[in-house]
Amino acid sequence: MTLKKTKLIAESSNTKIKDKIKTMVCVSMSGVFTPWSRLKWGIFPVERVVEEPQEPEDKSTDVVYNKEKDSESFASQTESLESSPYDTIEYRKESDRKWYHFFDEYEFRQSKKVRSAHKWYHWFNENDTPAEKKLILKLDVLLCFYSMMAYWVKYLDQTNLNNAYVSGLKEGIDMKGNDLVHTQAVFTVGAIVFQIPFMYILYTVPLSYVLPALDICWSCFTLGSYKATNVQHLQAMRFFVGVFEAPGYLAYQYLFGSWYKVDEITRRSMVYYIGQYLGVLTSGLLQASIYNSLNMVNGLEGWRWMFIIDAIISFAVGIIGFYAIPGTPRQCYSIFLTDEEILLARKRLSKNNTAIDVTEQRSFFDKKLWKKVFTSWHVYVLTLWNIFCWNNNNGTSGAYLLWLKSLKRYSVGKVNQLGAATPAVGILWLILTGCYADLFHSRWQAIIWSQILNIIGNVILAVWYVPEGAKWFAFILQYTGWAMAPVLYSWMNDICREDPQYRAIILVIMNIMAQTSVAWISVLVWKTVEAPRYLKGFTFTACSAFSLSVWTFVVLYYYKRQERQNAAKNGIILVSDDHSEIEKAHSAEEIEIIHS
Repeated sequence: MTLKKTKLIAESSNTKIKDKIKTMVCVSMSGVFTPWSRLKWGIFPVERVVEEPQEPEDKSTDVVYNKEKDSESFASQTESLESSPYDTIEYRKESDRKWYHFFDEYEFRQSKKVRSAHKWYHWFNENDTPAEKKLILKLDVLLCFYSMMAYWVKYLDQTNLNNAYVSGLKEGIDMKGNDLVHTQAVFTVGAIVFQIPFMYILYTVPLSYVLPALDICWSCFTLGSYKATNVQHLQAMRFFVGVFEAPGYLAYQYLFGSWYKVDEITRRSMVYYIGQYLGVLTSGLLQASIYNSLNMVNGLEGWRWMFIIDAIISFAVGIIGFYAIPGTPRQCYSIFLTDEEILLARKRLSKNNTAIDVTEQRSFFDKKLWKKVFTSWHVYVLTLWNIFCWNNNNGTSGAYLLWLKSLKRYSVGKVNQLGAATPAVGILWLILTGCYADLFHSRWQAIIWSQILNIIGNVILAVWYVPEGAKWFAFILQYTGWAMAPVLYSWMNDICREDPQYRAIILVIMNIMAQTSVAWISVLVWKTVEAPRYLKGFTFTACSAFSLSVWTFVVLYYYKRQERQNAAKNGIILVSDDHSEIEKAHSAEEIEIIHS
């Protein structure tokens, strides 16, 4: 009997272990196959229809709205609490505010309790739940990492012209005088004009389809560039590359503003922007490798092979995009996010006071919408700010590569290899600037520090007649200029967060105007015949960096004024008199009184 019982127990134990293993395998296999089961016909992602759960109306905060009636300003603020997602409300006495609080960017954006949960040395906030962390990591892979790849190939296809120019393109199609800068301008014109439709498309059309399709289209015209036999043929190809690349930059910035919270977005935009620097960096390394190994293979020069290989890479990244880009929480097409995660993303945005939909239905041509656009400070202040941003960098001029070539001591391959040095160091500047802005809750400081370095580098190059070591140092600093771009665009997303349609329009306008300025200014100050001295170019870049720094304080002023008006929505009530009555009116469980 004892042996039989022992055998039965052993068999039972083995059965349980087998059942557990089967369950684990089933769960694991389900996790692998479930996302792909969401594809239509096994190929196409479709919109995820996720309804908001019906929740009983919570009237526990009615006391907050009705208890205090002693002043009109207080009443107007408490009315805003109806739209505030915060459970704990902070009351602040205005008379205790010091002059230096102006420089505290988050003063009215987050309450002290919310800010206390933020540690500068943590990637996540202290109050992020495990479910939130899982969602954020998914978004970091699907949106951030993929967007970095997309920007990498975008910039690879954009900057390969400079590398090709110093690798035989100039002689191959007989480019003369200012043909290079004119070809760059043609690309820019295409990129500017075709941003206009995206005022409408960003908010209404699924970006998970649009962006990969555009990627595939520009890869075709990049491929066409390898067949160029004259300048006109090359310029035609570059124009269409610009056309299809037009919305790429601003579309991903729009998506970041649609998924991430205020102190998360800059680091994600930074990861995206690393793709630009990788594009510049690998373009030089690829061209060097291609020139050394494929030059005249099958009768094609090395620069022609560059366009072919870039096109193949771009096409592959475009295909991946159909499955990686999640869309927006309002129009989600992701096969990898669960229904619960989509709802959680919407809840997180609500806590950030970021609207995922417009409050009232309106057409794109609604007069009220455009009146709001052109009577706000956003369109004017942010546009000028962005113009300074787009003109504060000398990297796209090709000045560094042309200077290396002018030294006449390096081979073509060596010039391309050395050309990778400045964007490689630029990645370091980018990481430092982006992380500083988010982790220390100070976007304006991150911008100012980056521009101080940028001004130093461009002043040295404008002087020009300095030791060669000083020039190397100045060129190493050249990408500090655009290191602040993720900070600027993430700040813009935060400023316009309350209306996604309006945010899309402001984003496109400020981008078009800034890029337009580059199109005509580059022809004036970066004339190819002045290479590598570029006195006007380096001087103008230094002035733009200085103007950007000054204008950042103008943006800070308007931002602080806006957030002060929205303080109640952010869980902060501002009071001017003694607030002992408020303390009596609310229990400590309902409200937290903080004396600033």
